[in-house]
Amino acid sequence: MVPAQTRFTPMLDYPRLISFRKVLVTLPHGRSIAARLSDGSRSVPPTALVLLSIFSVQFGAAIAKNLFDSLGPSGTVFVRIAFASIVLLAMVRPKLGGHDRNAYLVAGLFGLALALMNLSFYQAIDRIPLGVAVTLEFVGPLGVAVAGSRRVLDVLWVVLAAAGILLLAPLGAFGGMDLDPVGVAFALLAGCIWASYIFLSAYTGSAFPGGTGLVIALCVGTVVLAPVGIAGAGSALLDPKLLLAGFGVAMLSSAIPFSLEL
Repeated sequence: MVPAQTRFTPMLDYPRLISFRKVLVTLPHGRSIAARLSDGSRSVPPTALVLLSIFSVQFGAAIAKNLFDSLGPSGTVFVRIAFASIVLLAMVRPKLGGHDRNAYLVAGLFGLALALMNLSFYQAIDRIPLGVAVTLEFVGPLGVAVAGSRRVLDVLWVVLAAAGILLLAPLGAFGGMDLDPVGVAFALLAGCIWASYIFLSAYTGSAFPGGTGLVIALCVGTVVLAPVGIAGAGSALLDPKLLLAGFGVAMLSSAIPFSLEL
């Protein structure tokens, strides 16, 4: 899922419960890969970056759904977030010290929201079509847009977005489409958590420079998802082919979209 960004970078934090050996990915002039990508992306229109990010996330979700038979929804999202944390850790090379407790607390809550949002969404698309789940999930950012509206034009765009959701959502046709009500509930829950995710990403982004907060958040998300992920996937987590596919999902649904927003 793509985080709705202000000028801030999504992030998460938690005391480093997992320790990864730092990979040396220094580019010329000693800058991280993420920093160079961020500089390069500034010449690209923001709208294009958002569209590319959305496409990457949804393409990754479509691939992830094919892993559910082997890893289960919880195992798939665990593999995705774990690989994403490793990739972003190497790219960003975060400096974790020098922040106050409130900053780490906010980042930790952001990591919790990230984990629960994606887990709920994957549980939803395991039960209902991907397009329907995405449509229902948008109630979250739509609610944030309503709360943040200050001008008549803002309200107009929110109304148009709401109309689009109503047109796409199978309202009054749950029986006809044979939609699983549990799947619908998970999609709506993911949307509600997405709303909190938007605010937490902004607060975390203001507390941590660059992508440091995001890396911390992904590490927190990995820890939170580990119990249900390992229990859901079991020995399938040792299958190299499934892990390679999970790495692809992590790149498409997490690493690439988040890097575009750095």
